[in-house]
Amino acid sequence: MDVTDEDQIVRVVSHLQAEKIGKLHLVINCVGILHQGKVQPEKSLRDINSDNLLHYFQVNSIASLFLAKHLLPLLRHQERSIFAVLSAKVGSIGDNALGGWYGYRASKAALNMFMKNVALEYQRKAPENIVVLLHPGTTATNLSQPFQKNVPAEKLFSVERTVDQLLKVIENLQLEDSGQFFSWDGTRLPW
Repeated sequence: MDVTDEDQIVRVVSHLQAEKIGKLHLVINCVGILHQGKVQPEKSLRDINSDNLLHYFQVNSIASLFLAKHLLPLLRHQERSIFAVLSAKVGSIGDNALGGWYGYRASKAALNMFMKNVALEYQRKAPENIVVLLHPGTTATNLSQPFQKNVPAEKLFSVERTVDQLLKVIENLQLEDSGQFFSWDGTRLPW
């Protein structure tokens, strides 16, 4: 499904409901873009392009908001449920000491704010749901591949290790953790 197309999200949720899936307990949105074709992380202001910025926000920020909007009926029940979204530590304003990557950083910071707002609304509408943002660490995927050369071997995680680490974080979540931003090791990240 193209998560930037709200109609496709609506169709998928409708399909789930038609299949008599009335509730979900765990949703993990791991959609994101750092580079794709002409879309590349900007190293300076001269690299900023309006179309690329809009694409970053559409994929990295707005798509999760659409998912939260349309999945709410399936997450609104009396059992514990989790809506987890992969963010990135570079989306932390408080942790930004390097600059650059304008579109990616800003779109992840916007994602963090969107999900904080979603968490507050879900507290009222789906009080057993936990909305959480997760930083997976640097994972050996196509997304990080062009940027792995400066990552120490012990900080470059296999997909399997990343999944295991994030599932452990998810297992330990409490209702009061809703709306928070966690790293792969369970520590809270600054906004």
